[in-house]
Amino acid sequence: MSSLTHIEKQKLERELGMGGGYVLNFSNRTFDDFFREVVGVNIYDQRFDNGSGSKAQRMRAFWDLATVAQLVMLLEGLVEAWEIYSDARISNTTRDLLENIILRLTGKEKSPNPAKSAATQSLDESVSNVLMQKLIKLSELQPQARGYEFERFLKELFEVYGLAPRASFRMVGEQIDGSFQLQNETYLLEAKWQNAPIGAGDLHTFEGKLGEKASWSRGLFVSISGLTQDGLNAFGRGKRVVCMDGFDLYEILRLRMSFEATVAAKVRRAAETGRPFVSVRELSL
Repeated sequence: MSSLTHIEKQKLERELGMGGGYVLNFSNRTFDDFFREVVGVNIYDQRFDNGSGSKAQRMRAFWDLATVAQLVMLLEGLVEAWEIYSDARISNTTRDLLENIILRLTGKEKSPNPAKSAATQSLDESVSNVLMQKLIKLSELQPQARGYEFERFLKELFEVYGLAPRASFRMVGEQIDGSFQLQNETYLLEAKWQNAPIGAGDLHTFEGKLGEKASWSRGLFVSISGLTQDGLNAFGRGKRVVCMDGFDLYEILRLRMSFEATVAAKVRRAAETGRPFVSVRELSL
């Protein structure tokens, strides 16, 4: 029986790009060499065929048959050699995933890393003031320029808090899509800056997107102009979405609040009350 959990396997498949039968940019030769030299296993042994015999299927078979020591060697090797077998540098999200699985398998505790604990801490006053002024100035821009600058602002905000935002913040009009990591959870992001408060339609659309993703994904919907009460009522309860408005963002910066604690409090209140939006004014932080 595999020492990896189902969720760990699903996350690894996503990070390794295994959907099409491949694993990163490994060729058959480099895949064979990697397993022989790093793990000490002949990955092209018949016991790893797993049906089609593709690299992805062999990896899945290895996960099920490997010892804990072999899994740790595999994951450590991927961390060390990621840039060799991928077309990009290893992201903070991927590194954290691999290292956290290694720590769980070996039973060790992770050493505190100040650079990665920013989400749990309050911001430096100077950083908070700079971001707060940037947020205020965005309201003075024309819609097209404002959308682009809002994209940059959110990415900068998440980076400051150490949330490892995905680089694929994608603009559609004034809509921004992306994702970030918080408390080892993956959050999908949707943000809108428009004059009128958001109604139920946009919330249902975002919930629909979440429904197409992995079951552990959560959603954060940021609406600078707020959300209508009728829209929230129509959206209903028991969803995987929590919401923020412009006032929330401003207060997080003004009071130099922990972003992690703020989102965690919103998630808890949503679980307790079913309400997807609870203002920071109502949260006990």
